[in-house]
Amino acid sequence: MNRDHRRATRRRRVLRTGLAALSILPLISALPAAAQSPNAPLPPSPADRPLTSAEARTAAYLDSVRQDPARLQGFFRKLPKGGDLHNHLSGAVPTEYLITLAAEDGLCIDEKTMTAVPPPCGPGKRPAADARTDRAFHDALVRAWSMEDFPAGESGHDHFFDTFGKFGEVTWRHRGKLLSRVADDIVGQNQFYLETLVTPASEEAKKVADALGWNGDFDRMHRALVADGKLDRLVATARKEADDADAEFRKTSRCGTSHAAPGCRLTVRWNSQVSRGSTPERVFTQMEVGLRLAERDPRFTAVNLVQPEDGATALRDYSLQMRMLDYLHRTYPRAHITLHAGELWPGLAKPADLKFHINEAVDVGHAERIGHGVDLVHEDDWRSLARTMAARQMAVEVPFTSNAQILGVKDAEHPFSTYRAYGVPIVLATDDPGISRIDISHEYQYAATTYHLGYGELKDLARASLQYSFLSGRSLWQGNPTASGYHPAAACRGQLPGSGTPGPACRHLLASSRKAAVEWRQEAAFASFERNVTARR
Repeated sequence: MNRDHRRATRRRRVLRTGLAALSILPLISALPAAAQSPNAPLPPSPADRPLTSAEARTAAYLDSVRQDPARLQGFFRKLPKGGDLHNHLSGAVPTEYLITLAAEDGLCIDEKTMTAVPPPCGPGKRPAADARTDRAFHDALVRAWSMEDFPAGESGHDHFFDTFGKFGEVTWRHRGKLLSRVADDIVGQNQFYLETLVTPASEEAKKVADALGWNGDFDRMHRALVADGKLDRLVATARKEADDADAEFRKTSRCGTSHAAPGCRLTVRWNSQVSRGSTPERVFTQMEVGLRLAERDPRFTAVNLVQPEDGATALRDYSLQMRMLDYLHRTYPRAHITLHAGELWPGLAKPADLKFHINEAVDVGHAERIGHGVDLVHEDDWRSLARTMAARQMAVEVPFTSNAQILGVKDAEHPFSTYRAYGVPIVLATDDPGISRIDISHEYQYAATTYHLGYGELKDLARASLQYSFLSGRSLWQGNPTASGYHPAAACRGQLPGSGTPGPACRHLLASSRKAAVEWRQEAAFASFERNVTARR
């Protein structure tokens, strides 16, 4: 990937010195009081909901093992955890598996930069296969391609984003194999759904965009892309890539055989990523390819912007890119949009750039979910923004470890509690678990430990990750569950797994809605979990 953020490396390293904290600590310490201040009343705390007897027993068990690391870790691994809605496929794969693929493909490693490159392995380049027998070389690759043993005092931001360029020669070759490994890991975490990010028709889209150039007129750009079938050919290329990935996935995972891998039963959807650090013509082209795909191929659901939000080009063109989405949303109203927005912090960007990114993603870019949203309290009129997000049921995708590694933001500085206080839906996510060296169970355990969440709150976080997914169909839940609780829709009232047999109306809902069907699977898993959890005591 191109990383124009390198131009500002020196500026960003203030994160590691703690200078940024000086400007924000007084504001953070005042947040609990501020969160209760003016205008509309805030919704009741999610902790206020009553627990069923099975939930109460599970909550008691959780409280009894909070000081027992092994049992606590086991609890969170077995806890049903919905879906992962913020996941970059290339960054989700365990680094050790990337090294294995590099060796199998005969790739070389540039010993100066630790970057995978095509063969032959000339001077200064070493076969990746050497990592099979040279442990020191293997471990050096793991450190270069992930956050493993990352030294304190250096820029986690730069190291994190640089990894993509170092292993990029590996990941573009085997989308299906990557998905096979990631899907198995997700099922092993007791999750039921994945939305993962890829870049469809990447090289072809760049060529088309470069040939078109940029003229600043969205209508003209759109007409030029559509003319002579250029856009449709890009969509066809993207669908062929998805076909090939599906075939490779099914072969690798042995789907449809008696030895099928666990990942075969995972429901997966692709989200199309757009490189926000690229030229305007490339950004516009990638956006339109992704949105057209989402309307024409049910495997694709949404468009998202990726790469560092603090990069020079990303900052310069942020408002332009939101206006592009505004225009294209009118052309493709059925396609979903979820945006990395507010993945910023003082020291990474100027104060002026912290004031509007989430606001514009919400009001101009038509985002239905926000990824990260860390700089919330720096936004202009942030309380009104939070209330708007709550009213529109716009979930925030929260990957705690990624926020700590890239931005240096964690614990009380993170706006997690502020979003919850304002009734904004939250879904926990991993972002790039392979790079971060974590899994979703780690994120749930971190949330429970850091913010003192009980079992009922954790269960509703897991439910939220399916409720606010882009799965098609009606939800199993009625109304706004973040505001009023997770109550079954009328068709399934009193018939959740463990409490009743679904009647005709409920069976019809489950048969006609992919979303409701996956949510039902999770409720069945919860019923089993709550029956069995205390037996392990």
